[in-house]
Amino acid sequence: MPSVILFDAPDVRVQLLPFTFTRPVAGIRCGILTLAEKWGRWLNAEPSYATEKYLSELFPFGLSDDHLYIDGSLCPNQRLVEVIRELPAGSFLRSAKDRSVLAVRTASATWADGQETEGLKEYVYAGEYVAIRNLWDIFGENGEQIGEDYELLTAGRTSHALADPHTHCYAPENIFIEEGVKIRAAILNAEDGPIFLGRNATVSEGAIIQGPFALGEGAVVGQGAKIRPNTTVGPYCKVGGEVNNSVFFAYSNKGHDGYLGNSVLGEWCNLGANTNNSNLKNDYTNVKLYNYATQGLEDTGRIFCGLFMGDYTKAGISTMFNTGTVVGVNVNVFGAGFQPKHIPSFSWGGAAEGFAPYRLEKALTVLNETMRRREISFDEKQEAMLRCINAGMV
Repeated sequence: MPSVILFDAPDVRVQLLPFTFTRPVAGIRCGILTLAEKWGRWLNAEPSYATEKYLSELFPFGLSDDHLYIDGSLCPNQRLVEVIRELPAGSFLRSAKDRSVLAVRTASATWADGQETEGLKEYVYAGEYVAIRNLWDIFGENGEQIGEDYELLTAGRTSHALADPHTHCYAPENIFIEEGVKIRAAILNAEDGPIFLGRNATVSEGAIIQGPFALGEGAVVGQGAKIRPNTTVGPYCKVGGEVNNSVFFAYSNKGHDGYLGNSVLGEWCNLGANTNNSNLKNDYTNVKLYNYATQGLEDTGRIFCGLFMGDYTKAGISTMFNTGTVVGVNVNVFGAGFQPKHIPSFSWGGAAEGFAPYRLEKALTVLNETMRRREISFDEKQEAMLRCINAGMV
């Protein structure tokens, strides 16, 4: 088996900012797993990455004499995996749908730098596949991907039994409980899609959950939470209030009441009490979203579209986010009124007060303390990455 390398197509990476400021495309979570975790399980291999230079210390490239490059935005399925596995050396796989390069097998260790296909034999893939190439794809494809990952993760395994007599389950055959899960007086409805509860996760008293739903390892659904379908709460997140069709990557908190819908939060984000977002315009027209490539607003083609928040960002109590808001990396936003549709990385302030630069040294101190509270170290590689982002070197 060649070494598996998940590459960032440059145009796709820009479309997925702010999340790809701090990770390769394949580091995005959609469904239960990240895209990289999906490929690792399907190919029984530990993938490496062909990504931006400033990210390479955190996400290294695996050098060998036989490389299988795979578009990091792809979600694997049985047929696609079979075709990519059979790809011979010195060839590439092109999509019949949009002519994009899906995979390349070559001895070159620098192929992804230019993505040239000259001298490689072309194969065309006409089958179906899902790719995460726009911000709204992350929540838009999440329900289907929960189902795909559920089948992958539960095949040949037996769910742990539900021990709590006060929890009621609808379609319990579609609910999988891993070791160490604690559930108290909750309602779990898996009639319209599976519910996956990861190892050592907690579902607190009075929570109501509708599938498809995924709860990551060590994550918590708070007391009285209302979790609507197609939602993922990633590892070690804490979520309360009302959440609909949203994705939390990992280590992020929405611990209090307030609404979040059709939204995506990166890692180490925090929403203060009674933070809400709009996900539908009152004239029912398509939502427009900030695009980092054009630095303007792009029509998403969707009438439901909420908040996209980059890593390490925090919102104060009662913060209100407009329909289709994009917030960058390491932002501290607060105050009255609806916030702007785009808030740049390393900003401090709010709509009423105005915004100022978030001083880097202060931001790093807060971040270090945030991670220390979870007994996780903030290391030099992470600091170097954030310094590059702050300096606009990305």
